Amino acid sequence: MKVYGADICADCRNFKHINQTRHLCLEYVNILENTSVLKEFLKLRDTSKVFNSCRSQGKIGIPCFVDGDRITLDIDEAFSWIGQPPVKEAELPE
Repeated sequence: MKVYGADICADCRNFKHINQTRHLCLEYVNILENTSVLKEFLKLRDTSKVFNSCRSQGKIGIPCFVDGDRITLDIDEAFSWIGQPPVKEAELPE
């Protein structure tokens, strides 16, 4: 699974912490790393209906979880794809 995010986002930092503490080794892609990564994310964001609400509210839409053809902005849904339990409040550092 690929996870698009940015380190300036608290939800993305929370994901990175959970990814590490659960030893998941999911691929985290920092969308601010370089322009080609940002363009890759923006193409996904501009074409997927998953982002309709984000676009209309002026939000970025990260963290974004992509597994093959599946895309979600919900960490618990993404974790269910890989057999992980939902995130508990105690797991969130922020």
